[in-house]
Amino acid sequence: MRLGLVSFALALGLAQSAGAAPPVDTLASDIAPNYQPASAEADYVRREAMIPMRDGAKLYAVILMKKGATHAPILLERTPYGADGNIAGNSQSLARIVSAMDAPYLEDGYIRVWQDIRGRGRSEGVYVTNRPLSGPLNPTGIDHATDTYDTIDWLVRNLPESNGKVGVIGGSYAGFTTLMATVSGHPALKAAAPINPMVDVWTGDDWYHNGAFRQITLNVLPIIMAGQARAAPPPTGMVDLYGLFLETGSSGDYMRRYGLHDFAAAKRFVAHEGFDAWWREQALDQQLAKRPIQVPMLLVGGMYDEQDLYGAPAVFRALHPLDKDHKVSLLLGPWSHMGVESDGSHLGPVAFPEDTAQTARRDIIKPFLDARLKDAAPPFDPPAVISYATGADRWRRSQAVPAATRPLYLRAGGRLSFDAPDTKEAARDDYVSDPAKPVPVIARPFYFTSRSDSWKTSLIADQRVAGQRPDVLTYVTEPLTAPTHVFGQPLVELFAATTGTDSDFVVKLVDVYPREMAEPDMGGYQRPVGMEIFRGRYLRALDKASPLTSGKVEAYRFALPMTDHVFLPGHRIMVQVQSSWFPVYDRNPQTFVPSIFEARPEDYRKATQSVFHTPGRASAVRLPIAQD
Repeated sequence: MRLGLVSFALALGLAQSAGAAPPVDTLASDIAPNYQPASAEADYVRREAMIPMRDGAKLYAVILMKKGATHAPILLERTPYGADGNIAGNSQSLARIVSAMDAPYLEDGYIRVWQDIRGRGRSEGVYVTNRPLSGPLNPTGIDHATDTYDTIDWLVRNLPESNGKVGVIGGSYAGFTTLMATVSGHPALKAAAPINPMVDVWTGDDWYHNGAFRQITLNVLPIIMAGQARAAPPPTGMVDLYGLFLETGSSGDYMRRYGLHDFAAAKRFVAHEGFDAWWREQALDQQLAKRPIQVPMLLVGGMYDEQDLYGAPAVFRALHPLDKDHKVSLLLGPWSHMGVESDGSHLGPVAFPEDTAQTARRDIIKPFLDARLKDAAPPFDPPAVISYATGADRWRRSQAVPAATRPLYLRAGGRLSFDAPDTKEAARDDYVSDPAKPVPVIARPFYFTSRSDSWKTSLIADQRVAGQRPDVLTYVTEPLTAPTHVFGQPLVELFAATTGTDSDFVVKLVDVYPREMAEPDMGGYQRPVGMEIFRGRYLRALDKASPLTSGKVEAYRFALPMTDHVFLPGHRIMVQVQSSWFPVYDRNPQTFVPSIFEARPEDYRKATQSVFHTPGRASAVRLPIAQD
């Protein structure tokens, strides 16, 4: 039998070598490329389109509307995460296939459009992460503004159900594309709602905070860069990232361990560690401030946004002084990243008396869009800021944001006071910072997985995990006898020295609950109000790293995130100071090296940190106090 098979194969090979034609598969394919599910019972219409751009590339869009829609406004979202992913399930009921964020618009007669941005999902073209506006960094003449213009132009000409008015919305990366759309100049674009937008990823969004690298974000690189479709994060498994990053070494070592160093974006991080022209030209708050405000805009930010905390308030601060026609407003709520789209009744262990996210969606975001997009909708003119005052748990409307003018001084003996220090008290407090034992962001373990809230709730997590450590300085007031309302952006003025030649300083503003509470688990809770990090190598120039002088007292001045919080009577105000915040931020070796990405094990050394509180070196956090 075996001999027969060999003979047959030999004969076949000889026949083919003699010029015989290869076999041809002539059976008809069973694939039906143009199949559309029968939807006679559906209460919606779903369409797909490949929309042509000015350079010939075609971008995929999925279009959804209620059956019978007419004179309908268009709400567009441009995403790198897959346009099709916004419609789920196989129901013929509109309410069952879209999110709680999208359902009210569709039920109210909107046309909802999701589009894969250039080079992602089913769209053609070249994908560039956070593709800059046309200019020095992008000479192509093609950017998100031009793609939005071309998309809107096609939509208003090809959707006969529309009223010719378009709004843009989207969060995170899609918040970035929403901001980009506002400079497109298309006359049909009437409103924009950027949610938790990526704005300046060096100063305070995804990739850095004041020069300190956010290594936790490395795990998202494959998700949007490993292929045209969404991919999985690195295969680290369900492990404690504190231990994994510590064992791996530098953030550069982590990139090499999981093959992330091959991504073009990762190479750019290494090449541009400082806030050089490459970053400045992409800082969208600065870029928008150079242009006329064309589109009414409702910026949506979360006070506990673990990814893009900086962006929405930064754009508001940049545009508000220029906003003569009152086109720009800020909505600030007690949410983590994209929390406004989900359940806003609690975050971590902190509960609110209402679903704050639902209130924002129903009473603020949708009325804002309705007034500008729907025919004959009632007017809705928001004030400069609508915010949720945590602590007091109430919504507030403000036309101005107070400046941070009232100093809260760090005093000897761990005291915190509105009274300035005097010459009689000790000049400084010391602690030893050891890179081998960095201060954790939250109590371990720290996971990066959809099954864990480790990262999502990290900015509201109990700070007792840090305050009990010897390498964290803690300053606290006496129990308050009256409410203290902080509204705006607190400013840090820290006078400090290190025995090393590089150092990070982390400053936290914290609300300390009374020892006994109606909810026993909240007794003594140390609730963050605003926390931020600054990398010392950029003290003298943000665009160029330089070593610190060992033992020299330096003035570190940087801002905490924007907040709206009421410290209630009986509570105490706390300030914590530390020099690591791990594993979200990479460790500072505390000895100056040309690139922390390339720091070697021997570069990581202990250093003694000193914080000063004398009349000439009065460390403080300046608070913006609201006069209620």
